[in-house]
Amino acid sequence: MFFLRNTFLTFSANVSCFHSVSKGTFIESRLQWRHYKNTVLLPHRKFSSAPKTAVLMLNMGGPADLGEVEPFLTRLFTDKDIIPLPMQSKLGPLIAKRRTPKVTEKYREIGGGSPIKSWTTKQGDAMVKILDKISPESAPHKFYIGFRYAQPLMEDTIEEMHRDGVERAIAFSQYPQYSCSTSGSSFNALAKYYLKSKDNVKLRWSFIDRWPVDTGLVEAFKDLTLKEAEKFSSDVKDDIVILFSAHSLPMSAVNRGDPYPVEVAATVLKVMQALNWRFPYRLVWQSKVGPVPWLSPQTDDALRGFVNNGHRNFLIVPISFVNEHIETLHELDIEYAAELAQKLKIENIRRVPAPNDHPAFIEGLAKIVKGHIDSGEVCSKQLLLKCPMCTKAVCSQMRQWIGSMKN
Repeated sequence: MFFLRNTFLTFSANVSCFHSVSKGTFIESRLQWRHYKNTVLLPHRKFSSAPKTAVLMLNMGGPADLGEVEPFLTRLFTDKDIIPLPMQSKLGPLIAKRRTPKVTEKYREIGGGSPIKSWTTKQGDAMVKILDKISPESAPHKFYIGFRYAQPLMEDTIEEMHRDGVERAIAFSQYPQYSCSTSGSSFNALAKYYLKSKDNVKLRWSFIDRWPVDTGLVEAFKDLTLKEAEKFSSDVKDDIVILFSAHSLPMSAVNRGDPYPVEVAATVLKVMQALNWRFPYRLVWQSKVGPVPWLSPQTDDALRGFVNNGHRNFLIVPISFVNEHIETLHELDIEYAAELAQKLKIENIRRVPAPNDHPAFIEGLAKIVKGHIDSGEVCSKQLLLKCPMCTKAVCSQMRQWIGSMKN
């Protein structure tokens, strides 16, 4: 995220790792990111009065430095929406404390913290600049960041919005594909904040809850995939297998009727259609936590299976991630594309960058918001539809709260 270069201490790396596995063969793992040590928000434009339209960009977030790892993990493991545990309030902090040293080392290996806030800042700044041009009737626009488990926490950002005098706010989930454990968790927390507040809701809220087949998202992934595929040597291009890697989900959530797997698959199909079905592909899942069943095959297991079937050239596409963070920079780049690939004697493996600041993606974000404003809708019809097997009271309360705004 880059407009005021003097504001940030910048670290950029383009690292190609070559590991000899046998005579005449090698593994190539491309690690590319821009990481900013100072992750404070870029200064917004000065407004003489409250911005006419605020866009709250919702995401999980990530620790900006190593000292934030344990608080981040504690919030994560005490959220029943994403990782349900018995005796959550007691067991969650214990698990977080136990995992902190290992996770801290992973963040150290990617530069000392997560770049997700920096990327979100850059994306938001570029988005509102386009919005001011294409939607002058709702301008000026100002973006805010509301993370679920890291600074700036969503609840703190809402208070900032109140202090700024915002009257019209759009809660914009930065997860393209909806899941009750991600977008749903953020919306649940938003509803909980207001349901507990003694003050009347002064903001006029509306919600962008999913956008799995957005043309900007699809175009960005298509372009980035083709550019990365061109980096394979000509003699292996016809042998490339694309692995669309998405964050996994516990089967307990899937069996409740969570729409996430279907929406991820919809994104994959749109991207493959844009690629004219040029490569063989599979949708695989990563980042499983704990012993319970999750969506599978896992990305690492899929690599092992394909290698056993004779495949040696892979292109990984992080299809559920819109910016770089620990799951792309460490799990995909280091654990799979470097370490596992060397062990499996994979000849060529590359990872497509997340959309980050791709022009088509940024323009797509702005068009999503403009389309939402023009529609006059509070939310999509899908958001108000509770999963058929869900019995969580918090999910019902969130939908009742949002539904009340349609009256």
